[in-house]
Amino acid sequence: MNNSLSPLDGRYAEKISELSEIFSEFGLVKNRVKVEILWLEFLSEKGIISDLSKYKKEIKLLKENFSEDFFQKIKNIEKKTNHDVKAVEYFIQKFLPKSMWHWIHFACTSEDINNISYGFLFEEGREIILDNLKKNIFPFLIKKCEEWKKITILSRTHGQPATPSTMGKEFCVFLYRITKIFDNLKNSPICSKINGATGNFAAHKIAFDEKNWTKLSQEFIEKKCYLTWNPCTTQIESHDAQAEILNHMSLMSSIFIDFCRDIWGYISLGYFGQKMIKNEVGSSTMPHKINPIDFENAEGNFKLSRGISRTLADELPISRWQRDLTDSTLQRNFGLVFGHFLLGLKSFFKGLQKLELRNNVIQKDLDNCPEILTEAIQIILRKNGHNDAYEQLKNFSRGKILTKTEIKKFIDQSDLPVKDKNILKNLTPQNYIGESAEIVDFILQKINL
Repeated sequence: MNNSLSPLDGRYAEKISELSEIFSEFGLVKNRVKVEILWLEFLSEKGIISDLSKYKKEIKLLKENFSEDFFQKIKNIEKKTNHDVKAVEYFIQKFLPKSMWHWIHFACTSEDINNISYGFLFEEGREIILDNLKKNIFPFLIKKCEEWKKITILSRTHGQPATPSTMGKEFCVFLYRITKIFDNLKNSPICSKINGATGNFAAHKIAFDEKNWTKLSQEFIEKKCYLTWNPCTTQIESHDAQAEILNHMSLMSSIFIDFCRDIWGYISLGYFGQKMIKNEVGSSTMPHKINPIDFENAEGNFKLSRGISRTLADELPISRWQRDLTDSTLQRNFGLVFGHFLLGLKSFFKGLQKLELRNNVIQKDLDNCPEILTEAIQIILRKNGHNDAYEQLKNFSRGKILTKTEIKKFIDQSDLPVKDKNILKNLTPQNYIGESAEIVDFILQKINL
């Protein structure tokens, strides 16, 4: 029996297993231990506390080989302390002689440990998302943009037939949008601090007045933890950088939702078929159906990721005076943001791989809408000095179902030069695509993946 409240830990657990160890309680506690050890090592390296070389084995075990057994022991200590970070401190004491205990968690507040730990979680989680985009989504989209850049489709503005585009160019619009946010997400700093109870190094300074703790703090964050140093905080790191990353993920979720809906629409129009997977069932009552469930599943998960990330991004930068605990509860939900986003990516990619372009349906749709060429006719009339070009074509075409013969007759009866008449007569919905293919080429050269 599975009693998980979240489907990420139940139904979908296997699909996002790479995130489980990172954003779970286990992952958070593991990183707390790591941060405590890194700080202890740093103090030793700076000669502030005694040499730790005698305890290399114990230090390495704690930092690099954190186990489920260690986790359970910390949780058991927490039952007594009712304080999760203090439980970590007491656990580490078991690996070091009593003469070293007073240096564990030295001059730290819990938030010093937590904010760096969450920084590590963000770094790992972000890398998984970026890696999935780089290895799966982007190569597929690049390939299809190139492959379909000259496959003309009937566009629809307001749901109505409009000037044609190409399937490759329309996919390229989304590829370009996603890559821009990808760069922002990749380059956003993950900020951390280690400066004590209210961010002023008060305890540090009273113990070792001669030390430049601001400089040491920067060195620890940048050189030991490889994060971006926040030099001015209250007790908590301000979470502005976390909010920035969450906002990027929220926007990317919206773009993917938009993409899912467009593909869903193309499937509905018959522009795409979907590969049949043997033994899969589309409908419990209608045997013929192959539903676009992967895009629907992706859309739902992107919506959840977006909603949670927006809430967190809105609320995390807010704290009463020097500290309140609302952020602690909120941050425990980072895994939901990354989990639903990754699940959305995987469902989306699964759906992409099933798509089969149906050229016959696309061509029939184009052939049935010759009236879309009226834009081209009126623009040529404008070029030749007709002030009422738009009105002429409006009266000729609006609200009517035109035939190719009627359009050709209109062109013949116009006073356009023979050259322009011939251009329009040779124009079809299939070749009225402007620079669609060239736009694809330009974007594929421009994006840097």
